[in-house]
Amino acid sequence: MSATTESRRQAPIADLSPVEKVLINRLQHGLPLVRRPYAAIAEELNLNEQQVLDTVKKLLAERVLTRFGPMFHAGELGGGLTLAAMRIPEVDFERVTEQVNSFEEVAHNYRREHDLNMWFVLATETRSAIENTIGAIEVTTGYPVYNMPKEQEFHVHLHFPV
Repeated sequence: MSATTESRRQAPIADLSPVEKVLINRLQHGLPLVRRPYAAIAEELNLNEQQVLDTVKKLLAERVLTRFGPMFHAGELGGGLTLAAMRIPEVDFERVTEQVNSFEEVAHNYRREHDLNMWFVLATETRSAIENTIGAIEVTTGYPVYNMPKEQEFHVHLHFPV
């Protein structure tokens, strides 16, 4: 479950149109590396390019999709990447969620049923910026951040069928 508030949750999958469902499923496998990737996807799905573009815009506007863009491997680009966790009392969880999410380096912020109940990924332009960002989050929130850098990388082709 995302660390965002209950009011920001999206409509159930059943509320998506057949075109939205098929497009979401297809986009999870990436875009083809061609001059007009949306036209190529449209052809695959028996749609037209404008339908694909309009549907992606609609899904973003309605926050069914909260982000749509390339995923870069920060470590290979010279940047820093780490998994971080925090122990936040329930009374402060909403406030701290907003504070943590305000950092542009924060991605994938999730609430967990665990003593460390807030987990997020930090991606920075340089490896050294990880510690600076963690320090800034600690100062802003008043809570310690537990840094858990990866020791080994695994590729899991994650797909959430709708």
